[in-house]
Amino acid sequence: MAPGRDRYNDICDALTTWHEDVRRSVIFGMPCLKKAGRVIAGFPRSGSGMVFKLPDPAAHARALALPGAHLFDPSGRGEPFKQWVVVPPDQSDEWEALAYDALRGHAPRWENQEPSSSSR
Repeated sequence: MAPGRDRYNDICDALTTWHEDVRRSVIFGMPCLKKAGRVIAGFPRSGSGMVFKLPDPAAHARALALPGAHLFDPSGRGEPFKQWVVVPPDQSDEWEALAYDALRGHAPRWENQEPSSSSR
């Protein structure tokens, strides 16, 4: 098993137990956590660490400041996802707090949309 996978599973178990809108899933072969249908965190197949979507600038900066942390580039072609940070297994003590940052940083789909003309 990849380093950190047990810790990832423990965090998934906690979040899915405490938050009814959080579910385990898989996207492009990567185990992940979704809130209201949107990916907020995952464990890349490479085992390079846990990845978090952190739209809050302070949480994003805090994650990137951790030793070994870097932007998530799933294609490996130098096209990282700007809001996504990979935090390596040797920083797994930080994963739970970052998972909560990812959870808090996610707005449900309807909160990100402009009101439709029919609702005015």
